[in-house]
Amino acid sequence: MNDEQKTTYFGETNFRNQLKKFGIKNIDRRKHMYVIGKTGMGKTTLLENMAVQDIQSGEGVAFIDPHGDTADRLLDFVPKERIGDVIYLNPAVVADGLMGVFKKLWQDVWSARMEYILNNTILALLEYPDSTLLGINQMLINKDFRKKVIEHITDPVVKAFWTQEFAKYTDRYAAEATPAIQNKVGQFVSNPLIRNIIGQPKSSFNMRQAMDEKKIIIVNLSKGMVGEDNSRLIGAMLVTKIYLSAMSRVDTQEAARPDFFLYVDEFQNFASESFANILSEARKYRLSLILTHQYVAQMDEKVRDAVFGNVGTTVTFRIGAEDAELLEKEFSPEFEVQDIVNIGFANIYLKLMIDGVASRPFSAATLPPIKKPDESFRSQIIEFSRKNYGAPKADVSDKINKWMEEMEVAAEKKTAAAPREFGEDARPQAQLYDATCFVCGKLTKVPFQPDPNRPVFCKEHIGMAGQYKQQMPRREPPRPPRPSTGEFSARPTERTASLRELEGRPPERRDFRPQRVEMHQPFRRPENLQVLREALKKSLESKKQNVSQEVDNPPPNPLPKRGGEGEGSSSSGTLRPGEKLEL
Repeated sequence: MNDEQKTTYFGETNFRNQLKKFGIKNIDRRKHMYVIGKTGMGKTTLLENMAVQDIQSGEGVAFIDPHGDTADRLLDFVPKERIGDVIYLNPAVVADGLMGVFKKLWQDVWSARMEYILNNTILALLEYPDSTLLGINQMLINKDFRKKVIEHITDPVVKAFWTQEFAKYTDRYAAEATPAIQNKVGQFVSNPLIRNIIGQPKSSFNMRQAMDEKKIIIVNLSKGMVGEDNSRLIGAMLVTKIYLSAMSRVDTQEAARPDFFLYVDEFQNFASESFANILSEARKYRLSLILTHQYVAQMDEKVRDAVFGNVGTTVTFRIGAEDAELLEKEFSPEFEVQDIVNIGFANIYLKLMIDGVASRPFSAATLPPIKKPDESFRSQIIEFSRKNYGAPKADVSDKINKWMEEMEVAAEKKTAAAPREFGEDARPQAQLYDATCFVCGKLTKVPFQPDPNRPVFCKEHIGMAGQYKQQMPRREPPRPPRPSTGEFSARPTERTASLRELEGRPPERRDFRPQRVEMHQPFRRPENLQVLREALKKSLESKKQNVSQEVDNPPPNPLPKRGGEGEGSSSSGTLRPGEKLEL
């Protein structure tokens, strides 16, 4: 049978009142398979049955298990003729430093500046011989180590960052930008288990070769054994490593690329942004994914869009109401929300990819677990993997300790060789000047231009400088010049004029520019200017006539005599001497 038409069975359905087993062809598995369901519904059993069939049929398989139980059981199903094909990691991978992994793990503190510095650090270390993740912190704090790495950088952009940008960082800016990276990387370096993994400069096996030769890679990432954060770190790095190895198949014709099946249980733990690229690009490189997890909210938005946009086969066990509303769009009109939330144990609804076309949704039951074979080669498999792909823990620890000691010795030598600022072996100043000691008259050297008016002391009498300073009269700083009093002298007053003199003068024209009034002006009703002009004109004419009459003819007695005596009496005038006022 052609490998593309080889079928992997995982369920059975009622067809014409008979239970019929069904599965999925290898050519359709290249469109990937997505399985979702609550815990305890049978997801892991479905994956285990499919992986066992791939192992026994000679396919290339990688199974990443965050719990560890399935990884142990799969060892029992490996046939004798495939013992040499098994690579059992518990855990034993080498991290190449991948940005998507760190971004997924540290998304709560991730920033653009952190990504920028870390990315250039990793790109620089990749070009340095025998570099590991242990060199990240050394690259940021050890100038000598950084100088060695920069000498090996061939990428002009990366080299420009370290020589032209990072070298000009101030101490304050560097203290703000780098500690976040050092703290996060330091968490893994401080763990002996992870340190022995990421501290090895070379992997014990070639991932590309393992995929091309259809090896069986079983990864036991039990959180109880290695810790949750460490499990996520190693799993995410391994997934990305497999993806990069698949991408390297570009130098091989597509027809000559063998299929490789990657099973990831609880894949949200390792779902970095690289998963989105894997789902959209891995098909052409014959990397097929089978992913399972519990609910949609565990995925990032970018990964979720890639899953529902690129997955060919979708399988759902019982899920929650919120996820059922989302998946109803995939399974309607055959199945509604109430159907999806009430599926029984080990029962599924699915849309199956058949010859490149997705089928209509239908219901089925998953197959029971495959019976364990009578003979198991578990111990032989573990021993073979340990011998061929493992390294003694003591040797790895010794190499790492030796590398760390070399870094410390280099730092100590640099500190010891650094010129001192003070003392007999102080480093020479740029320029020294001759001076004479004020106390003993001894010739000495000072790093400043001597002032003839101020004393200079030698090393023996430098302690007397404080006493002399107290005895010296204090020099007052020069005061700014005060303006002369003539500038503030009073101006001579001009002769004042009476109102009568002013009335005869024509009005003076002055170049008066009214200032802008900031205060609020009350509202005034607009007046009739023509009426005002006429009233002002009449007032001035009448006043002018009265003034001329008073000058030519003095006014008569303003007080009339009693009984109207006197013809020239007037109702207005002034009181003259000798006159009486009668009322």
